[in-house]
Amino acid sequence: MKIALVDSGIGLLAAAAAVRRARPDADLVLSSDPDGMPWGPRTADDITARALACARAAAELNPDALIVACNTASVHALPVLRAELEPGLPVVGTVPAVKPAAATGGPVAVWATPATTGSPYQRRLIEEFGNGAAITEVPCHGLADAVESGDETAVGAAVAAAAALTPPGVRAVVLGCTHYELVGERIRAAVRSPRAPEPVLYGSAAAVAAQALRRIGVEPDPQAAPTGGLTVLLSGRPAELTRPARSYAEGRLLAGAGAVRAG
Repeated sequence: MKIALVDSGIGLLAAAAAVRRARPDADLVLSSDPDGMPWGPRTADDITARALACARAAAELNPDALIVACNTASVHALPVLRAELEPGLPVVGTVPAVKPAAATGGPVAVWATPATTGSPYQRRLIEEFGNGAAITEVPCHGLADAVESGDETAVGAAVAAAAALTPPGVRAVVLGCTHYELVGERIRAAVRSPRAPEPVLYGSAAAVAAQALRRIGVEPDPQAAPTGGLTVLLSGRPAELTRPARSYAEGRLLAGAGAVRAG
């Protein structure tokens, strides 16, 4: 079996690692767009065009399912991707985990890119799934870019700035950008309060990985032989995992669990 993932950058590592943990025998295709990132500031049409180009490049390798491992691309490009690729290739989008986080009763913080924070899309999610919880939208200036570059100092500064905007004592933090899942423990430590329970982080990686397997009728099998390979495409070009990607635990898992193939 083969699962492809699309994102502007290395935010797809979290979902790819979740697939690898669930099915060590699955081949993975990581199709990102370093030539065009970040996607957030682009127009909806431009985001759709770039996501579609990444998806087409991945589809040439005949995957069984495609994960759109990017919140921004899921908002703007998912209908177009599904119209072109389904039903032959199931397409799974990414949605911030507002619903399960709000079910804790709050208070909840939603960490997202500045472009997403306060957007009609995110506000609709909160209105529909907020369950009456106290929810604070937190713009995370520069965090996705810092994670993408693997700049530890910049990550620390961006996390600290967002934590300063987060109300003390939050019970749940929604990671509204897939890049943030790569530094989840740093986020948890930054928002931890000595007089409140440990905050729970709500990402999307595990859920989208499980949905991709369901769409192709495959059960999780963490004990399967670790035979899955890895193919990396950077703006359609065969490549290897970048140095920043390998600086994260998820990237090291992917690089170590199977052979890294360039095409």
